[in-house]
Amino acid sequence: MRRWRLVLGGDADGTGCALSGADARMDGALAALYNRDGGEGPGERSGGLGASAPKVARWLGDIRSYFPSTVVQVMQKDAVERLNLTRLLLEPEMLEAVEPDVHLVGTLLSLNRVMPERARESARAVVRRVVAELERRLTQKTRAAVTGALDRSARTHRPRRAADIDWDRTIRANLKNYLPERGTVVPSRLVGYGRRQRAVQREVVLCIDQSGSMAASVVYSSVFGAVLASMRSLRTSLVVFDTSVVDLTDQLHDPVELLFGTQLGGGTDINRAIAYGQGLITRPTDSIFILISDLYEGGVREEMLRRVAQMTAAGVQVIVLLALSDEGAPFYDRDNAAALAALGVPAFACTPDAFPGLMAAAIERRDIGGWAERELGLAATGLEQHRNGEWR
Repeated sequence: MRRWRLVLGGDADGTGCALSGADARMDGALAALYNRDGGEGPGERSGGLGASAPKVARWLGDIRSYFPSTVVQVMQKDAVERLNLTRLLLEPEMLEAVEPDVHLVGTLLSLNRVMPERARESARAVVRRVVAELERRLTQKTRAAVTGALDRSARTHRPRRAADIDWDRTIRANLKNYLPERGTVVPSRLVGYGRRQRAVQREVVLCIDQSGSMAASVVYSSVFGAVLASMRSLRTSLVVFDTSVVDLTDQLHDPVELLFGTQLGGGTDINRAIAYGQGLITRPTDSIFILISDLYEGGVREEMLRRVAQMTAAGVQVIVLLALSDEGAPFYDRDNAAALAALGVPAFACTPDAFPGLMAAAIERRDIGGWAERELGLAATGLEQHRNGEWR
């Protein structure tokens, strides 16, 4: 009954359970966010923390003492959305009290142009903490996946060491030489991994939609872009776009500065962004073009599709990520996704933890739609089949 009382809010009526001590303080923190001032009940919760930064900062401290960090992050996000606390996020004392997470970084980046100077350093500290945590979590996995894929994609028929032999491919290539009486395969042709090359082996272009709905994707893309840019075997470019295009490749060495170079919100001109990214490609058959967008196009749709068709025809591996975040299925333009599917371009949402595997599959030029179905448990839009006049 105590737990039901905390869930339902209000007073003890209906549960017969009164709260005291720490439970009462926890209930007060929840009520400030989720209860209507008049206490009408859980079905009509709206809450209120007032317009006082010190009061909100104390509330943030309270919820951090009562709840685990994952719950705190959800409550902070709800507070910003439900109680319109955007303006208070510009207060340094408020920023010092928050639990940093990707959503908070997205909110701060959207306020970048209106942020007062006294709050800017506190905001940078918040962003720096989140970026450092993401790099710690994602860098090693990304480097291992990409390096392994680059090594495997460089094939040779004269491997120098036994450790360099790809036994699976070697056996498949020599099945015709199977000797039943000996129960063995005679390998007349070896298939192995080439020696690691220092030269650039792949060009990667990350083209990121910076409209407001893509905030988390912008944060993760920037971190991954910085990791990929640090690998000599890749030539990584990163551009962000709304109705204009900004090339942030020269800031990939510092993802915090890169993020503050973005401007969340505004319209979307995907066609213009693709045109710019297309111009960065010098070796089409060794290039991976990743468009991260919800595909709501404000530019010339037909021209956008024509450019994608040109790239795929030239040998560029084009992938569309509808989101690069921990959230579930995103909102996206299904007509444009279907049109890309007709061009053989897969489109799907990808989690940050799955992105290194996606890059490895792209480098090895595997079937990306099949990879998404196996690894993410979903059918990429590029593999959907048109049946009975409807997209399945």
